[in-house]
Amino acid sequence: MSTQTPRFRPVLDQFAPYMPGKPPAATAGRNFKLSSNESPFGPLPSVVEVIAAAAGDINRYPDNGASELTEAIASRYNVPASHIAVGCGSVGVVQQLLEAVVDPGAEVLYAWRSFEAYPYLADLAGARSVQVPILDEAHDLEAMAAAVTGSTRLVFICVPNNPTGTVVHTVDLVRFVDQVPGDCLVVLDEAYVQYVRDPDVPDGIEFYRDRPNVAVLRTFSKAYGLAGLRVGFLIGHEPVAAAARKTMLTFSVNAVAQAAAVASLAAEGELLDRVELVVAERDRVRSDLLAMGWSVPPTEANFVWLRLGDDTVKFADACGSAGISIRPFPGEGARVSIGEKEANDAFLEVAAAWVASR
Repeated sequence: MSTQTPRFRPVLDQFAPYMPGKPPAATAGRNFKLSSNESPFGPLPSVVEVIAAAAGDINRYPDNGASELTEAIASRYNVPASHIAVGCGSVGVVQQLLEAVVDPGAEVLYAWRSFEAYPYLADLAGARSVQVPILDEAHDLEAMAAAVTGSTRLVFICVPNNPTGTVVHTVDLVRFVDQVPGDCLVVLDEAYVQYVRDPDVPDGIEFYRDRPNVAVLRTFSKAYGLAGLRVGFLIGHEPVAAAARKTMLTFSVNAVAQAAAVASLAAEGELLDRVELVVAERDRVRSDLLAMGWSVPPTEANFVWLRLGDDTVKFADACGSAGISIRPFPGEGARVSIGEKEANDAFLEVAAAWVASR
């Protein structure tokens, strides 16, 4: 009998898979998960009813083309249905795009630090990642434009940027896209767009309309509160959307997710009232942190970023001891999601104690 093991791709030896936010450790009293940028609110009752009804048909395969959901998205954003592709969360659509554009020697360019799924998905696709350091916690679009080469096939711009919460402004984005070759796809990753209040931040869906090499990613995981169902979508010109549809894993957006997403679009007004509560809490948390002496960049997302350097893990441990999970990036900083008021107050207590102990 052979003692050899199967052969795997060499990239797996250096592969660092995506690490999701951890749940809070068990402690006395209530625990708070502020590590995954989730909505603190459960689905609306009307959406729960649709989910329950859809669950009764899970012995059947879902609509692989997500036709009802596609039409609902097209109607909501006034775009052709042919400009839409869906996927298993927006990160699933990222993978679809990489599979569609990456050939041997292709480069994928993005700011760093940014969404942590970009590197590992680029590695799996066989692309070479070009990481451009952020400047003042934000995208350095001038440096990114200078880093584009003839081998660059895809550029990700995460706005608001995860994990720093910072944004890019319309005038800067126009200047950047005008410098990118037309055969290079620029993807605006707008997972947190519903939380943006800065009027100078472009609406990607308006921005893409007359730019064939620009596409937009959005998700139902964050503001819509459907993180557990995994449904996201792309809006881009027909060649881009068609390519993303071709590379979608069959039946990857399940029937319950599709039904819940359609129902959530129908109840969008009520859902976005909840977003206003999160935005108000975000601004309060940042204001209180600044008053304590923390340095917190302006954020347009549902989280705040603390540049802690070598103290990052220690601070995360202090939060964990208080029953609060946050998202540490060792040696860099910590991302803290905005939750309900009680959770935010508990976090602020830890932050105040940390400052007092320095």
